[in-house]
Amino acid sequence: MSEMIATREGFGNELVQLGKENDKIVVLSADLEDATKAEYFKKEFPERFFNLGIAEQDLVGTAAGLSLQGFIPFVCSFAVFLTNRAYDMIRLDICYNHCNVKVVCSHAGVTVGEDGASAQCLEDFALMRVLPTMSVICPVDTLEARKATRAIVTHPGPVYMRTSRAPFPVITQESDPFIIGQANVLREGNDVTIIACGLMVYEALQAADILQKENIEARVVNMHTIKPIDKKAIIDSAKQTKAIVTAEEHQVFGGLGSAVAEVVTQGFPVPMEMVAVQDTFGETGSPQQLLEKFHLKAVDIAAAVRKVIKRKR
Repeated sequence: MSEMIATREGFGNELVQLGKENDKIVVLSADLEDATKAEYFKKEFPERFFNLGIAEQDLVGTAAGLSLQGFIPFVCSFAVFLTNRAYDMIRLDICYNHCNVKVVCSHAGVTVGEDGASAQCLEDFALMRVLPTMSVICPVDTLEARKATRAIVTHPGPVYMRTSRAPFPVITQESDPFIIGQANVLREGNDVTIIACGLMVYEALQAADILQKENIEARVVNMHTIKPIDKKAIIDSAKQTKAIVTAEEHQVFGGLGSAVAEVVTQGFPVPMEMVAVQDTFGETGSPQQLLEKFHLKAVDIAAAVRKVIKRKR
């Protein structure tokens, strides 16, 4: 088994390093810096850290104001609190004004686990990617989270990045590239393409191993950037494998699967299947119990591949 580390750790550690390099970086928290790992920055740079308490709307508005004064604010909280409670402020204060604010949220997806349905944000990709000027990123592991944190500092305009509470397997290497808007092919195959993000990339690789035993060669693509999405990687995969399965820890509506389908239908239509949460709220349980409950495991991806290949034929 690969080393298991939450992607929030990669974010927190890289943010400290970036703080040493750029005194314009400031961090704002809604009283959850311990959980988001923004506390690492707080300990190193207390004069550039602001805890606004449980007031997410004020948090976003303050960050927008700081950005207009030349700072690079990182806004940190749980995904369910920022994307739901402060949506109007993210839309108007940040996106409408094209403010250079980085919204980094942990505790998304069913792997939030025991915190239960009310804390398991399953709609953040959909909410964020529909906003004009907003970029949306979901790193696959702690190494990629570090690279993504560094990349979004110099990426102009608003960015939303999802990090994890639960530890994820480390599947990338220090030398692997990370470019916003450019997907990484982790495994080649000619029979089907599995496009995934976050934890589901690991599950996709496991599914590819299962399928290989059935003489099905699956290409696995890490689509770490959901917006701007890598259209070329999607169209190339559609042309070469003639079938696509998407996998995400998110509602089936409006997320990665929908974004890929938008590209496929306009560019090169092929059969598609989507592995995601099927129009329901989460539940209380361990991360692994919930991944199994909501059919987000490698066996479920493999089943979707078998289904899409029958449609392909």
